[in-house]
Amino acid sequence: MEIRLFRTQDTEQIAQLFHETVREINIRDYSNNQVKAWAPDDIYFRNWSEVCLKRFTYVADDKGIIVGFGELESNGHIDCFYCHKNYQRRGVGSQIYQAIEAKALELGLDCLFTEASITAKPFFQNMGFSVVKEQQVTRRGETFTNYAMEKFLRSAV
Repeated sequence: MEIRLFRTQDTEQIAQLFHETVREINIRDYSNNQVKAWAPDDIYFRNWSEVCLKRFTYVADDKGIIVGFGELESNGHIDCFYCHKNYQRRGVGSQIYQAIEAKALELGLDCLFTEASITAKPFFQNMGFSVVKEQQVTRRGETFTNYAMEKFLRSAV
């Protein structure tokens, strides 16, 4: 498996992976209505190619199959971070996260932050993130619980 930056030709697999992961994995922690609002039937509700190209979007490529991806913005925000439903708990997320953290250090960032779902919270805690606060967010008429989380990359000297 190779961790590399997003390419335009990855767009369809990324959109599908996001949709299937939310609908089949996050359903454990959220209601049916919530996951449908989060991952609408139109998988192109977001311009995946445009957004992924504007960020440092790392993909896990298993011989041409995208099995995970994570987006790092230049301010240290990790936006989308998803692992294929059939590749959960196999180290895919950890490898993507390591690439993101390495890029953050290269950019001179001191802190990474994200809004983690109930499902993703334990993963980010395992990567060294702390919960700043539990919050309620609304997407397409549905309210969700998620967690503002952060990780400081350098200790103050």
